[in-house]
Amino acid sequence: MNTLCIPVPFLKEDEKAEVEVTLQGRRLKYDFRVESFPWEAEDELSSLTDPIERSLARIYRLKRAIESYDKSWELIQIFNPAENADHVHVLYRKKIN
Repeated sequence: MNTLCIPVPFLKEDEKAEVEVTLQGRRLKYDFRVESFPWEAEDELSSLTDPIERSLARIYRLKRAIESYDKSWELIQIFNPAENADHVHVLYRKKIN
C-alpha cells in the first residue's frame, strides 16, 4: 500500500498542513499545501459564450497553472469547484528527496 487516506480539517487557501507518520519506528514527515487558481476570471476567455468552450478554456487555464507550479511540490488532488466559484482549490504535497 503506497497511500493512506487521513482526514484533516479543510485547509483554507494557502494554508499548509504537516503530517507525521511513524513506520516501524522511522518517522516520516509530509507537508501539504492548498493553492487557489482562477476559475472564473476576467480575461481573454471571458468573451466565450458557448458553455463547452468556456469549460474547456477554464480547464486549460488550470492546466497551465499546474504545469508552471513549483516542481518541488506534487499534485495530489484538484477539488471540484462550487457552482459559480471564482477559484478552484488544488492540493499539493512536498516531494520527499
